[in-house]
Amino acid sequence: MFNLKKKSLKRFDFILFGAVILLSIYGIIMIRSATLSYEDIRAIRPVRVQAISTVLGIVAILILVFMDYHFIGKLYIPIYIVSVLMLLAVALFGIGAEQWGSDSWLKIGNIIFQPAEIAKVGIIIFLAKYIDNNKDSINKPITLLKITVLAGIPILLIAKQPDFGTSVVFVFFTMVMLFVAGLDWKYIGYSILVGIISLPIIWFSFKPYQRNRIFDFLYPERDPSGSGYQALQAKIAIGSGKVFGRGLFQGVQTQYNYIPEKQTDFIFAVIGEELGLIGGLALILLYLIFLYRLLKIAKESKDTFGSLMVTGFTAMFLIHVWENIGMSIGLMPVTGIPLPFISYGGTFQLINLLCVGVALSVAVHREGLNF
Repeated sequence: MFNLKKKSLKRFDFILFGAVILLSIYGIIMIRSATLSYEDIRAIRPVRVQAISTVLGIVAILILVFMDYHFIGKLYIPIYIVSVLMLLAVALFGIGAEQWGSDSWLKIGNIIFQPAEIAKVGIIIFLAKYIDNNKDSINKPITLLKITVLAGIPILLIAKQPDFGTSVVFVFFTMVMLFVAGLDWKYIGYSILVGIISLPIIWFSFKPYQRNRIFDFLYPERDPSGSGYQALQAKIAIGSGKVFGRGLFQGVQTQYNYIPEKQTDFIFAVIGEELGLIGGLALILLYLIFLYRLLKIAKESKDTFGSLMVTGFTAMFLIHVWENIGMSIGLMPVTGIPLPFISYGGTFQLINLLCVGVALSVAVHREGLNF
């Protein structure tokens, strides 16, 4: 389980680790700004939760670095079962529809968490190991059918909550992992064709508020005081920040609470208003460094399992960053996808850091080969 030679520590990716630390500190500062105008208890709690989750996550990273990631691979079937059972529990006992728009959360005592965030990591680990076990038959129809069914079960459970944004994240990292594993282009073409044919079914399965988000994306001024309010206020905030921003803790849209969900889904609007274009570009630069180092680890991994697992993490982070920033500036429809390491969310922060810990474990346990 724990098998780390001294020379392996030389392969510890300090650049990746440093980027994660900087992103996490950036996030805590912006969460403090986003909650500054709330009452004392509401202002302090998000910062405290994010800080504690960050510290716990960093400790977990240091532990995972010493753990041989193949041990995680041996547990891929129990990990999959637990992930699906959690999503089934959400389908039966989920809460959150009144407050957040979907029953995507579970409450155990005083703890409220979103199982889909945990399941994302579990499904990535499972798919990486399953594809590794079947890499020689990846383009056989029976193997692809099994992967489609096994990946489709959690996707359908999440879509039923309904949480279309998170289900898209699952579809994206699954497709990226299959592509990297050597999926034939003809199957990619079939997938795109099936997706296009399924669009009418997907559209009519949407809830009214989900359809409104699409309409508001296509016609931003359609309902500025209703369903389009969030996206419009985010763009106003970002635009008012200009190049250098209004100043930290000085945002008008932010501090006067014009931006809904400003500490979670629309945290980038807070950054855009208070730190301006410079602050936004600095954040994007950190993400580019972070994603590049993950890709480097995936490329240099000694085996298919490690490479695919880190590839899945990279794809997951990429679509989160793309969608969250995109919806804040009007380039993507509004979804409930948070910004990694920046948006408030104890479970989300801890899970993201655990992913980084596993990726660093792949880095330090790899052989000195570069494929």
